[in-house]
Amino acid sequence: MNIKQIAQKNLSKVVEHRRFLHRIPELAFSEEKTAAYVTDCLNKLPLDLRTGIAGYGVVGFLDTGRPGLNLLIRADMDALPITEKTGRPFSSTNDGVMHACGHDAHMAMVLTAAKIICELSDQLSGTVRFVFQPAEEGPGGALPMIEEGVMKNPAVDYSVGCHVWPDIPEGTIGVRDGVLMAAMDQFDLTVIGKGGHGAYPHQCVDALEIGCQVVGALQRITSRHINPLTPTVVTVGSFHAGTVFNVIPDTATMSGTTRTFDREVWDSWPSRLEKIIAGICNAMDAQYEFKFEKGFPPLINDPEMTRVVRRCAEATVGKEQTLVPNPSMGAEDMAYFLERSKGCFFCLGTGRENGSPIHNARFDFNEKILATGVEMYCRTALDLLG
Repeated sequence: MNIKQIAQKNLSKVVEHRRFLHRIPELAFSEEKTAAYVTDCLNKLPLDLRTGIAGYGVVGFLDTGRPGLNLLIRADMDALPITEKTGRPFSSTNDGVMHACGHDAHMAMVLTAAKIICELSDQLSGTVRFVFQPAEEGPGGALPMIEEGVMKNPAVDYSVGCHVWPDIPEGTIGVRDGVLMAAMDQFDLTVIGKGGHGAYPHQCVDALEIGCQVVGALQRITSRHINPLTPTVVTVGSFHAGTVFNVIPDTATMSGTTRTFDREVWDSWPSRLEKIIAGICNAMDAQYEFKFEKGFPPLINDPEMTRVVRRCAEATVGKEQTLVPNPSMGAEDMAYFLERSKGCFFCLGTGRENGSPIHNARFDFNEKILATGVEMYCRTALDLLG
């Protein structure tokens, strides 16, 4: 049995899946057409199917009938609110929505791997569940699916997933032990002052100026409050105050995000931020409203499962093409699956000259890499369950 040949033989099928899904991108928790296509494909396989999980989540369950380990293979389903500019003949037909993060590729690879793994099931023991998850781009569909029991009956032992990764070259696979992606949170702040004439600032409480103080002070959390050997990010991405040139505004609103690989820092963000906000606002006689929404945890690959995936990567693309990618301050709710099983999230290289990054209207990749992802999933299943 030559897994590479089998995966290459299915290249046209995985490309067909990818292009169909690319045409019908849907935003988080609205993946109706996407789920219908996935369901139709899985219904053709000898799988027990469960649909409508956490909205539009789909799970195909393969029971080999022999005792063994339980593997979960995950793909995300949702797209982004971006108007596509690739010019490809299979471009998005949903105006203002695009698969600019490669989730079409992720689904196509898992659908094709499911077909092959079912065909090879007489060589496996245990179970495999193919999980198609909504809303990875936010607010997150992994945790709601877990809460609805997708990792139970029987309990998942190992989990695996991947992301197309423009930061490493096409033809490579990135495998990293430990932390790969950051914890992510969102915060919203309204500074409440007292408005008035621009000529009489002494009669006002300038919310705009106080907000600027807050933005500057928040940046000093990373430079002065946290160990410089612990990477962190505090970004204010939105700031709005005032509408007229000679009026001091009475409110300023801002929104931002925090990132860290460290769980203790992650847990400390709300108190760290509010301490600074409260201090500045109190000193300047302003009030404030602060909302902090905890996001995804850090994505941490299990050492044992990472060794399995690295072994499979070396068999797929060779040892020299199996890289250790740099950790990313991006976030991924695959982290929830990895918290509850021995898991590994690997990177499928798509980087090429003049290529576009993910979340870009021109993001695209060489579709030949899809067979590499399919091969990886099949090798992982055979390694663990064969």
